[in-house]
Amino acid sequence: MADVDYRKLWKKLIDKGIKNKTDLITMADISSNVLAKLGKGEFISMESIQKICKALNCDVGDICVMNNVEGAE
Repeated sequence: MADVDYRKLWKKLIDKGIKNKTDLITMADISSNVLAKLGKGEFISMESIQKICKALNCDVGDICVMNNVEGAE
């Protein structure tokens, strides 16, 4: 089963001078549950990913990486 790594997201927040992860809730209009899932490395909806990317002016690959994808070379 695949898992997701959001370390790029946390680095992006630091690079943009965003020190408090909870600021992402307001910036991206996401719920605290989504933020909790991000913190646990759990999957979130594509809608939430899109909101985060829009708020940070970046692409999906800039905030997450898929690991252990079956069939990947």
